[in-house]
Amino acid sequence: MKRFLTAAFVLALGTASAADLRIYPSFAEVREPVRASGTTLTVTLPEAAWAGIIPGTLDLDGLAFSSAVQRLEATWLASLEGKAVYLRREGEGAEAVTLVRARDLLVKDAAGRYRTVRFEDLSFDVLPPVNPQSPVQSLTFTLPQAGAGTLSYLTRAVTWSPRYTLKASTGGAQLSALADIRNGTELPYDVKGTELYAGDVDVQGSPQPVPMPLVRAEAADAAGFATSAPKINSLGELRGLYRYALSTPFTLPANAVVTLPFITPKLTSFERYAGLNTYFTPQNASGTMSRFYRFKAGERLPGGPLTVREEGRIVGQTNVSETAKGAEVEFSLGNDPDVRYSRTAQLVGSEKDSKGNVVKTTYKVTYTFESSKDRPVRAEVTETVGGRRIVIDAAPARQNQAQAELRVDVPAGGKASKGFTVVVDNS
Repeated sequence: MKRFLTAAFVLALGTASAADLRIYPSFAEVREPVRASGTTLTVTLPEAAWAGIIPGTLDLDGLAFSSAVQRLEATWLASLEGKAVYLRREGEGAEAVTLVRARDLLVKDAAGRYRTVRFEDLSFDVLPPVNPQSPVQSLTFTLPQAGAGTLSYLTRAVTWSPRYTLKASTGGAQLSALADIRNGTELPYDVKGTELYAGDVDVQGSPQPVPMPLVRAEAADAAGFATSAPKINSLGELRGLYRYALSTPFTLPANAVVTLPFITPKLTSFERYAGLNTYFTPQNASGTMSRFYRFKAGERLPGGPLTVREEGRIVGQTNVSETAKGAEVEFSLGNDPDVRYSRTAQLVGSEKDSKGNVVKTTYKVTYTFESSKDRPVRAEVTETVGGRRIVIDAAPARQNQAQAELRVDVPAGGKASKGFTVVVDNS
């Protein structure tokens, strides 16, 4: 933005602001260098941008002040009240009129008559700013002495988020990510230094409505930007947060999303399988399995949406939560009608107490899988069993809840069966 290095520092709508940005998933810290040659420093922001600032976060770092006064300033158009503007009439030239009130565009013509007009029918002797009818907020600091410092504030209008693509094929899989940096304000930023933070950070203040970006500026495709687009580098961990930095300055346009290549983590493991997660029941059941994926990445993954492609085609989308390096990511993309299961639960025996109440029951659970695929498929079942004491396949499990797990390879176009024994002891 236009900067006057005198007694006042003005952030003017429509020009780019040189700033450092520390961007979090739900807010950003904006840090701008300022200098005052006198004892006052005035910061002016358009109302739309001010609405995104978290109350109580605007501050001066490195520059002491004795007081600060915030107020709503008049619009640019209001500064022309009582002055001549020009009214364009259809089929006629423009006539000089006097702007009486900017609020409702009341003008007075040469004959002394008053009327309200449309803004687009007016013309001016000077170049109007962007959104000349929008008000601005000003914050004036009173300083003990001149000096330089950093203006900082938190805004919910600038955020970032990763989005992942998992490309799978018969030869394996590759995970890559893009970073979307969003600016929901009418203020463009010439960003000198940018840090991205991944993790859970809470800040005070009620969330403010943020305008939806109107423009998507894809960094990889923008003319004149592809060769100089910044790269995102890891800065490591900071008290449970993970930090990334952009390698070079860049421009974050107003009401826009800038998308940059993010990370391409190496996968240390990757599996596809037909899965079923269910709860124990003494009743028989049947149905279709679901399409499951499981992988581990060689670096930490910030949370974000994940698109899965098989042989270049989209097969589903899900969300990845914040994941530590080497932690397992497992998810389902819906039913797999080519793999069906049938489940039988047979009561093997039971024991009663002296009052005739059943206190222990033993079941034999058998799963039969049938696949119509032209290739072998792994079938996995996780069945949660509840009870005071649980024994699964003669191995004691923890009290109150346990899990029985089955894994079996089903041949192409064939069947496979596997089972387990459950003892539920409620004595």
